[in-house]
Amino acid sequence: MASHRKPRQRPLSRGTLRTAATLALAGAATATAFEGTSQADPQQTPSQVRAEVDRLYEEAEAASERYNGAKEKADEAQRALDGLRDETARRTDRLNTARRTLGSLAAGQYRSGGLGPAVQLALAEDPQEYLDRAAFLTRTGDRNAAEISSVRRQLDEIGQLKDKAADRLCDLRAREGELAEYKATVEGKLSAAKRLLAKLTAEERAAYEAQSAGAAPAGPRSTAPPPASDGSRAARAVAFAYGAIGKPYVWGATGPGSFDCSGLTQAAWRSAGVSLPRTTYTQINTGQRVSRDQLAPGDLVFFYSGVTHVGLYIGNGQMIHAPHPGATVRVAPIDSMPWAGASRPA
Repeated sequence: MASHRKPRQRPLSRGTLRTAATLALAGAATATAFEGTSQADPQQTPSQVRAEVDRLYEEAEAASERYNGAKEKADEAQRALDGLRDETARRTDRLNTARRTLGSLAAGQYRSGGLGPAVQLALAEDPQEYLDRAAFLTRTGDRNAAEISSVRRQLDEIGQLKDKAADRLCDLRAREGELAEYKATVEGKLSAAKRLLAKLTAEERAAYEAQSAGAAPAGPRSTAPPPASDGSRAARAVAFAYGAIGKPYVWGATGPGSFDCSGLTQAAWRSAGVSLPRTTYTQINTGQRVSRDQLAPGDLVFFYSGVTHVGLYIGNGQMIHAPHPGATVRVAPIDSMPWAGASRPA
């Protein structure tokens, strides 16, 4: 009768195991090498690197402006939440005072042998539940009805304040989620641009900076002095922008030591007593829209199809702006970037 037992497997010798492991490692290394080759970026020319860096900076600035908008709304939600909480605390203090007054009335009723509505309210574990059942409030002859009605009204108001605070808290949490998303996007774009710039030689990087500035690579303060101020708000805004030349671009910054593009224009006009919104896409709708051939010093000039960059016009086809990370506030021609529009703050 034939046996159905499986033949015994001979154990692998130490040499066989070593050979198998070597082959496995070699195969893995070969696969990794092929994978790396297929995913490797082709060698880029300096001009291609500069174009890619420009694109990354533009995308980073668009995300930065969205971050600025979300930050402004988050700050508004936080201030509203703080105000609601403060008002709730004040109303609660007044409610406690009213309840202590009712407690005094209740004590008097208790000593006189009565168990009137005041003492019931003062002793109730859940005043709101008691008030909901208190049909006596419709009786005009009850001498405590006014005090009890006041307590009920205050309880309702406090409940409404708490509901509003809960809504504001939800709004704040949503804004914080947006902030984290936009921040990650900005930092990712800037890191990618930094890696690309590292591929350029020092001379190529200097040429890129000169091209970005729209002028020959000179010192950041090698600009004409600001014109004499006529005392107007526009002139004061321009004078502030001149004073910011040389300060670094930092995304999300509004001064005084560093700026992003919309932070600079906001700070410049704030120094002139005019409040601008925080972002490029809201600043462009501030004041009066002006055409390119009607520009005057102090006007806000905007660039790119998404209105993601802004500068302050200073005359003669020039502006002062905060270009991008790694650069400083500087003078540049307004034709150095794709035109999007202009506005004149009121």
